[in-house]
Parts: sequence; C-alpha cells; structure tokens
Amino acid sequence: MTPLRVLAFRHVPFEGLGLIEPALRARYITVDYADLYQALAPLPDVAAYHALVFLGGPMSVNQDLAFLRREMEFIREAVARRQPILGICLGAQLIARALGATVRRNSTREIGWYGLHFTQAAGNDRLFHGLSPETVFHWHGETFDLPPGADLLASSDLCRNQAFRIGDAVYALQFHLEVTPEMIADWCAQDANGGDVRELEVVIDPSFNAPRLAELSAQVFGRWGEMLRSWV
Repeated sequence: MTPLRVLAFRHVPFEGLGLIEPALRARYITVDYADLYQALAPLPDVAAYHALVFLGGPMSVNQDLAFLRREMEFIREAVARRQPILGICLGAQLIARALGATVRRNSTREIGWYGLHFTQAAGNDRLFHGLSPETVFHWHGETFDLPPGADLLASSDLCRNQAFRIGDAVYALQFHLEVTPEMIADWCAQDANGGDVRELEVVIDPSFNAPRLAELSAQVFGRWGEMLRSWV
C-alpha cells in the first residue's frame, strides 16, 4: 500500500495528534509536524502533503499572531485545491475564520466531559454516520459561526456549533476525540491552562470516559484515513 503523508500544525508543544496518529498509522499514513509558533520555523510545502491537520492551543484566533494568519492562508489555499483538511478545537476555529465566519466567546466555558449529539446531516456523513449521542472531552471558551456552505454535524447543550463539514474535504471539530488520559492530565498541569483549571467547579477525571473515547476516536479518525485513501 502506498504511504500517504499528512502535515499537522501544532500551536503548543503539549497538544499533539494523540489518538489520531495510530488511526492513521494503521492505514499507512505518516505524519509530519509544523510548528510555526516557534521563532524562525521554516514554512512547509503544504501542497506536497495529502492532507492537513490543524490542532488545538490555548490562544485565540482573534489574537493578531503572525503564525495563525499564515495558517489561515494555508487553509484557504488548501480549500482552493480541494486538499483535505481536519481542524481540532483551535484548528476548527481557524478553519471557520479563514472561510469567513466569526469566532467569538461562547456563553460559557466547556471544559471537561460533556454530552454531544449528532445532527441529521451527520447520518449521511462519511465520518459520523451511525453514531448516537456520546460523552466526549471538551476544552474551549470560544465558539464559531458556521462558514458559508457548511453542514452542521454535531452540537452540545453548552455550544451549538461543535462540528461542521464543507464539501467532502473539510472537517472542523470543536471537541477533542484525540485525547488520552495522559494528555488530559498533562493539559491540566500546564501553566498555559492554569487559569481555566482554577475556575473549574469540579476536578477533571482524565479517565472518566476514556475507553469509549478511544473506541470513538479509532472509528472516526479511521474513517478519515480511509477517506484520504479514497482521494488518491
């Protein structure tokens, strides 16, 4: 099987691909990282990859940060050439803003394990078909409006716009299917997340629904990997 290559954009050292990576590796898809937040980081040749992934981070897309502006340019260029894109949390917000939608404060911070339900459009979606309401992990204080042409795929009680698809190549997920218990514990210990953690009314249990989340992650990101193979 011909190996495929995916480029993942990190925004902090501690937010990586997590459970996405083994799902891709099982389908002979390799991953490189781009760390444009680092000073003097080289600009990657994004067109040389079969897909792009934009990961999470504690900053806001509304901050005037050069590396985020460059990533949004990459997103618009990828959409123009129909290159598959996957955005997670901050990455989803980057996609939304790059494609003309507003990113703003959510009515409340959604941090921890919360319910998620799927829309009617998700019933025919390549990643989410056949899924029932689930409890997944969230960590965000902002939300996005839907860009033009987007189909809403998932919502929660605290945040309506949790996932969308544009066409058949662009996916944006506000929630975190990719996290392991070790990742969650590490996020809680990071100085960059200290303000969020101090405001929590209930201490996060990193393992609360971890086995089911791992199953769901393998299914959804496995389907995404299979989708990439169908595009080659």
